[in-house]
Amino acid sequence: MAVTESCFPRQRQVLFLFVFWGVSLAGSGFGRYSVMEEAERGSFVVNLAKDLGLAVGELAARGTRVVSDDNEQYLLLDSQTGNLLTNEKLDREQLCGSTEPCILYFQILMDDPFQIYRAELRVRDTNDHSPVFQEKETALKIPENTAEGTAFRLERAQDPDGGLNSIQNYTISPNSFFHIKISGSDEGMIYPELVLDKALDREEQGELSLTLTALDGGSPPRSGTSTVHIVVLDVNDNAPQFTQALYETQVPENSPVGSLIVKVSAEDVDSGVNGEVAYSFFDVSENIRTTFQINPFSGEIFLRELLDYELVHSYKLNIQAIDGGGLSARCRVLVEVLDINDNPPELIMSSFSNYIAENSPETALAVFKIKDRDSGENGKMVCYIQENLPFLLKPSVENFYILMTEGALDRESRAEYNIIITVTDLGTPRLKTEHNLTVWVSDVNDNAPAFTQTAYTLFVRENNSPALHIGSVSATDRDSGTNAQVTYSLLPPQDTHLPLASLVSINADNGHLFALRSLDYEALQAFEFRVGATDRGSPALSSEALVRVLVLDANDNSPFVLYPLQNGSAPCTELVPRAAEPGYLVTKVVAVDGDSGQNAWLSFQLLKATEPGLFGVWAHNGEVRTARLLSERDAAKHRLLVLVKDNGEPPRSATATLHVLLVDGFSQPYLQLPEAAPAQAQADSLTVYLVVALASVSSLFLFSVLLFVAVRLCRRSRAASVGGCSVPEGPFPGHLVDVSGTGTLSQSYQYEVCLMGGSGTNEFKFLKPIIPSFQVHDAGKNMGEIKNYRNSFGFNIQ
Repeated sequence: MAVTESCFPRQRQVLFLFVFWGVSLAGSGFGRYSVMEEAERGSFVVNLAKDLGLAVGELAARGTRVVSDDNEQYLLLDSQTGNLLTNEKLDREQLCGSTEPCILYFQILMDDPFQIYRAELRVRDTNDHSPVFQEKETALKIPENTAEGTAFRLERAQDPDGGLNSIQNYTISPNSFFHIKISGSDEGMIYPELVLDKALDREEQGELSLTLTALDGGSPPRSGTSTVHIVVLDVNDNAPQFTQALYETQVPENSPVGSLIVKVSAEDVDSGVNGEVAYSFFDVSENIRTTFQINPFSGEIFLRELLDYELVHSYKLNIQAIDGGGLSARCRVLVEVLDINDNPPELIMSSFSNYIAENSPETALAVFKIKDRDSGENGKMVCYIQENLPFLLKPSVENFYILMTEGALDRESRAEYNIIITVTDLGTPRLKTEHNLTVWVSDVNDNAPAFTQTAYTLFVRENNSPALHIGSVSATDRDSGTNAQVTYSLLPPQDTHLPLASLVSINADNGHLFALRSLDYEALQAFEFRVGATDRGSPALSSEALVRVLVLDANDNSPFVLYPLQNGSAPCTELVPRAAEPGYLVTKVVAVDGDSGQNAWLSFQLLKATEPGLFGVWAHNGEVRTARLLSERDAAKHRLLVLVKDNGEPPRSATATLHVLLVDGFSQPYLQLPEAAPAQAQADSLTVYLVVALASVSSLFLFSVLLFVAVRLCRRSRAASVGGCSVPEGPFPGHLVDVSGTGTLSQSYQYEVCLMGGSGTNEFKFLKPIIPSFQVHDAGKNMGEIKNYRNSFGFNIQ
């Protein structure tokens, strides 16, 4: 069962000041814990929450995790209970070898705020290994003249256990010649020596076989045995002598197998077989025997397998030289392994987050530790990332680093970052390790949709079919996902009188605009409205744009004749004196067209006449004039059919019928017809009546004109404040154009004319004719007004 040796100091914080980074992090002293080796997986070590003085739920909330120095997961933290458990069976001998005590170092990492607690786990030894002799049988050749009390060092047994569980004693089987003496070395080890108690006599007993037993201090103790075979020799009075008692050599760790390490040499002054020396290892571990080999004849020591400074820094080899007579000598060889820069730095990632929300302040993305198994300059490291990135590395304790953002990130500027963390040592040659991280910036709805234009102008020809696609608006959003999905809508019109909902609609998904009904240019030439684009973020952002719709005129109105009246009542007869000169103005056909532009440009043509060639019509103003001198042979009554045609495509037309009466003078109301001869007596009386009637009509006409002018002036003064008929922006003011004819026209006409300042064609439009008996409004207004004009002339228009 695990035993806690000490606890963390409760919430003790230390500030570390970094010269370059100015980072302060909380740390703590060592927490020391222990566990028995070979404990089952999941064995309890300590309750970290209790030991750190934290609530159980706080460990999970702060993302507590355990990181070991060698990146092995020996321990497992149960964040629900706060218990620190073993993650596997721990073998002390495999982890630490002969090192005692066996300490495993690890760190406890917590976030919010970031803290590192250093701790150690001691793996306590159990007596799970028995002592083992490398050689099951040892041969000793002892001269018969060996003095009593002479000690012969025997090879010691090996026991991987440590402490009391290691070898504590040696015994020898009962005999009358030898006993065991326990001696210690400067390395803290014990070894057996066989001490001669009684002189040997080869002739009495030439060989002895003894059993050497090694005992450890476990409970119960374990033991191992080896056989010591003793051969009694004849006298050999000179033992070999090494030239040096200690040989020291240095070997680079990258030396190839078979390299000569050192050569030892011993001399024996005896001759013959007693002077022949053989070399061998004596009392060395199995690791040394597998790493080195010795030539028994030359004393050369070779490398048997590759060295690794990070595993073993040095070796101590005991070499024995035995002559043919059995006498021996020993020396020691100290092999120092030289470190070379053969291990690249290591990067151990403790925590990492791939995503970070844009506009976030300084945020920790990763926590990692770096290490290098080399030593000295080869083990010093430098850690950095590439330049021109909005990230920085902040060093922490125990070679920990924190990867952080320098400030808020903008996904629309850059959505993905590839960060290369490079760790380089300072050895020769320098070795480095690179670790690639990919960080994605998640979107925040911080961009409103933007229209491709601030204002759109659309054109649609009147009389369109309902649901006609008239154009589109488009907006884009720099955000992504649902934050970039745009929905279009019509905004409430500023002009509350505009029935926008019945005029247009918009597709919410793609911004297509449709006319809901047929448009009439004469009723509505243009209108504008605002459209909105809203994203689906939270909170939603929006923008708006102005849309102007211009209705294009179609030639859908035929010319309408204002004068002469064509209402089916009694025709109006124009009087022309027979003495009229060629070009005499008979009358003027006045017509209007409800369309605009070239669709309203009217031309006049004499379609039919009682006597062709007598009268002519001016094509552009509709004036009917005499084409030649009148004669007595010309008929008194004439009927003219005038065609009024617009300039549209296809053109539309109307006709006007004129009645012309030729008279000898204005005192004669009509020509005396042949069938009226019997009534000549009444001519004088009729002339008198006509003169009286004409005078009355003239007086009434003059009064009407004065009254009408006065009314018009009053209306003009009121209309000036609201714009009037003239266009203030235009280059020409409204003015009166007199089109009164000469000759026998029964009325004079004046038209108030405005030049459209915003028109691309700069055409003149007759706005308001000033006549005594009726008013004519702007022909370009709408057909409803034209119907009023027609009704004012006596037409019953439905």
